[in-house]
Amino acid sequence: MATQTRTKRQAAGKKAAATRKANATKRSATATKTSARRTARGAKSTAQTGRGTARQAARTTSRGLDTASTRLDAFGRQAQRAVMIQLGLAVALRDALTEVAETYTNLDKVIRELNRFERRGEGAVRRGKQTLRRRRREIEHDVRSAQRDVKRQTNGLRSDAEGVVQRIKILP
Repeated sequence: MATQTRTKRQAAGKKAAATRKANATKRSATATKTSARRTARGAKSTAQTGRGTARQAARTTSRGLDTASTRLDAFGRQAQRAVMIQLGLAVALRDALTEVAETYTNLDKVIRELNRFERRGEGAVRRGKQTLRRRRREIEHDVRSAQRDVKRQTNGLRSDAEGVVQRIKILP
């Protein structure tokens, strides 16, 4: 698995927490509705059951608000991550430009860099020449091989033709 940045891990954690809280809120709301139905159906101890149902409803509302808060926090983490990526890119670009500016404003560094480019160019030319020589040798080898094959075949045909000529000479 690829390594994750701290902000990416935090955003994923917040999103998962928000999902868990949302599921818990749904369960709590279902329980509250069920409790309210029971309270409405049962006439005995209605006050006590009603207080329990009210507490349950308060918890459900509290969980709903907590879920919304967590979702908002997860969204904030994602937005923070987008900003951090752009900021990191800007810093990397600044560092690269600073390095180039430092290199090409110092004469010794410019000379060293030009020498390095020259060596790389010479290496590329050398590799190109080696490749061409290798390909030329391979083609010459293939041509010599084809010449030998043709020579063998023509020698066989020549000897066959000489045999036919000898037989014709023998004929009266």
